[in-house]
Amino acid sequence: MSALHIATEELTTASAMAKPLNRMISSRDVIALEDRYGTHNYHPLPVVLKRGQGSRVWDVEGKEYLDFLSAYSAVNQGHSHPKIVGALTEQASSLSLCSRAFHHDLLGQYARHMTQLMGYDRLLPMNTGVEAAESAVKLARRWAYDVKGVAENQAVMVFAEGNFWGRSIGAISSSTDPTARRGFGPFVPGYEVIPYNNLQALDISLSQPNVAGFMLEPIQGEAGVVMPDPGYLTRVRALCTRHGVLMIADEIQTGMGRTGRMLACDHENVRPDLIVLGKALGGGVYPVSAVLGDDEVMLTLKPGEHGSTFGGNPVACRVALEAVAVLQDEGLIENAALRGEQLRSGLHELKSEFPILMNVRGKGLLNAIVVGSEQGGKTQNLAWNLCIRMMKQGVLAKPTQGHIIRLAPPLCITSAEVDKALTCMRKALVALH
Repeated sequence: MSALHIATEELTTASAMAKPLNRMISSRDVIALEDRYGTHNYHPLPVVLKRGQGSRVWDVEGKEYLDFLSAYSAVNQGHSHPKIVGALTEQASSLSLCSRAFHHDLLGQYARHMTQLMGYDRLLPMNTGVEAAESAVKLARRWAYDVKGVAENQAVMVFAEGNFWGRSIGAISSSTDPTARRGFGPFVPGYEVIPYNNLQALDISLSQPNVAGFMLEPIQGEAGVVMPDPGYLTRVRALCTRHGVLMIADEIQTGMGRTGRMLACDHENVRPDLIVLGKALGGGVYPVSAVLGDDEVMLTLKPGEHGSTFGGNPVACRVALEAVAVLQDEGLIENAALRGEQLRSGLHELKSEFPILMNVRGKGLLNAIVVGSEQGGKTQNLAWNLCIRMMKQGVLAKPTQGHIIRLAPPLCITSAEVDKALTCMRKALVALH
């Protein structure tokens, strides 16, 4: 066979493999395909989802589940919300992308709406959460040089232990998770990490003259829904003001109604200098993120110094406007507060009945159960095995930090669905024994 025939045959085979499969394919087949051709940078539960609506999802075999992870809070409005999907498809059929080389008719409307809603002067549009957080770091450094008077290349950024804002080199440079860091150095200089929920350590760190900003999560999500003491955010605000340091709130997971308020900082009426948003800002259908702040910080950026081809594109702006409207118009923030109380009450009942549940914590619909012990160890398999049994009962959740299970359903979840999930969890706990 000639080289031409061989090349043609290979091309034809490759084209056939690239076409989507129309025939019914089993979960086992899908997992095997992903395992063979995908990079092994995740360890998902052995479930293959095909469809979602509201708080529920269905696998390729048609089994129904309650989604208690919400794509790490990216699906606060629920799966496939018709208004958000409608906004996406309508805008995509008109103008999807023109880059920031030109103006388009939605960015100004979106920026005005978000700044007025959140109470800031300006918005910087980005795509993913990690991009927005990286942008906040850049803004803080630039502000330190232009406004605070820090010498060039001497700015220090302070972070809290247990933080998580992505897996870029910048993000893992602030991480205290060995899995995130091992084998990826060298790391970004000018980062300092202090204990979370420790005001004395923060006071000492911020007293350094070169500190630009302190970035923290109001509740640490990936760390296991770790909550600070009441009043912590208020004191952080006061210390940042006293030392002339920017307070940066990473509200990517805690924001957009997840904790029963629009922002988690709202629970203490705290106004950070910068807020970082993402995940649910895209309504579960499109990657949208943003940094919001006032002129003193935001106008330090000049043309050409920061940007993104897709950031602030027409589809993103239209989707974000609709995503915010759905949260407000459908009372989803208020529902998060009510259903969160219902869920934690039921979890505490389960905790009293099953000794392996060591702790229940959370706010709104960002909650967690600690399985076995805070130290983990052999209990890590318990958390995974419990998630497997929950999956079999029709509830999807996943461990974090090995021994903690985060429970964060879409904010549209009903009282009946919360009760159903608690019943399924009880059955799973019984099966685990």
